[in-house]
Amino acid sequence: MKKFRTVTGLAVAAFVAAACTGTPNSKAAPSPSGIAHFYAQRVSWKDCGGGFQCGTLHMPLDYARPDGTRITMSVIRLPAEGQRKGSLLINPGGPGGSGVQFVRDAARQYGADLRKNFDLVGFDPRGVNQTKPAVRCLSSKELDRFFATDTSPDDAGEMNDLVRVSKNWADDCRTRIPSLLPYVGTINAAKDMDILRAAVGDAGMTYYGASYGTYLGAYYADLFPRRVRAMVLDGAVDPKLSGDAVNIEQAKGFDTAVHAFAADCVKVADCPLGSGTTHSALVRLQKLFAQTDKKPLKNNLGDGRVVDESLVELGVASALYNKQTWPILRLALKSAIEQGDGTTLLRLGDLLVERNKDGSYSNQSEANMAVNCVDKPYSRSLGPWKDEAAKAKKAAPIFGQFVVWGTLPCAYWPVQSHEQPRPLHAGGSRPIVVVGTTRDPATPYKWAQNLAAELRSGVLLSLDGDGHTAYLQGNPCITSAVDRYLVTGNPPKKNSMCH
Repeated sequence: MKKFRTVTGLAVAAFVAAACTGTPNSKAAPSPSGIAHFYAQRVSWKDCGGGFQCGTLHMPLDYARPDGTRITMSVIRLPAEGQRKGSLLINPGGPGGSGVQFVRDAARQYGADLRKNFDLVGFDPRGVNQTKPAVRCLSSKELDRFFATDTSPDDAGEMNDLVRVSKNWADDCRTRIPSLLPYVGTINAAKDMDILRAAVGDAGMTYYGASYGTYLGAYYADLFPRRVRAMVLDGAVDPKLSGDAVNIEQAKGFDTAVHAFAADCVKVADCPLGSGTTHSALVRLQKLFAQTDKKPLKNNLGDGRVVDESLVELGVASALYNKQTWPILRLALKSAIEQGDGTTLLRLGDLLVERNKDGSYSNQSEANMAVNCVDKPYSRSLGPWKDEAAKAKKAAPIFGQFVVWGTLPCAYWPVQSHEQPRPLHAGGSRPIVVVGTTRDPATPYKWAQNLAAELRSGVLLSLDGDGHTAYLQGNPCITSAVDRYLVTGNPPKKNSMCH
């Protein structure tokens, strides 16, 4: 399972008047030919409750044929509380994360200075949530079945089950949304973002992207380097990596994070993994995984699901995104180990895949798969996937197979990617700040180091800490550095480390 998303991180974008920070590069390119009418749009904002305003914009489905089918993008803003200086665009990650819902939920967590001067603007990228058409392929029951399917297949029967649910996902998307699938990738989403920048009246792009939002932001900067005013890429994705390399490196990130959790757990009273060493705690966790492969845990939600190994792993992985969730994970593991009750682990996993209490899902997981499968090429035969899973298991014994097999639908995806992974340089851009957390589970720290080096104007800002993304996690060093940069355009010193 490839999830580039953030639980509490934000994506912010701002434009500050020339009197404060200078104008964007005067050599910014004009609107691409043939789509000037899209750039001429302005959002017609309407009240949508809670102090928010909502609207829509049109984008071409296929930028090579801009007069054809259109996409209708859903956008939201919380207007500036003082004298407005510009807009702060927000992308919360994913791919598949709803910026509209994120802004509604989290906009008032931003600092007073930012909220005073900037509209907070969120958007649902193409294929996501309220943007039409959205990626919808599977029923809720089919998604339940996919997430419960064994991702550490021990025999031919379990492998056949994994192949069957993966093919089913790809086949259902081929049947239900064939015309949308080729165009949901990041390159088109980045082009959409420039139209949104123009539609809110900003001459330059100031952007905060979290998790997958860093890939989207870096792609934007590479396409439109002279339109970048300020850009923060937090929890970075390294764009030059192949799909296989992403899977293995992400698995290693989750293993690093679970090591940190285990090391912390054995130091507290009543750790469900014991009071010995980190190694012994991890052995106990792996024993739980193996036990639930044979005998699933019970579930008190009354929805008929049994908590098998894959759902236990999903719950543990979900809790690793934020260190504040570690106490809940300890309680969940205690219930699982001592009482055979997997209810809390199941709830944690449901949060990650956005499964609602009524059993329905947002389209986050479906959009996530659709974007990932067209952003990078994947092998179309099963043999290389088996080799990759074996390699991942060796590199990351706890989460290696879980991550690799979760992306298997891409082997059968109806649209083959023509995008080859490559470093993104964004030559000519103003300084771009890349933020990395040393024990980030979902986007390993080395990705932030790599992206900062690949970008011609990259500036690395690091947090020695745990969890996914660094901004708005309560660290004053990170918060002040990011806010100062977004407001003034002046980046922090290169290779700054916050503790």
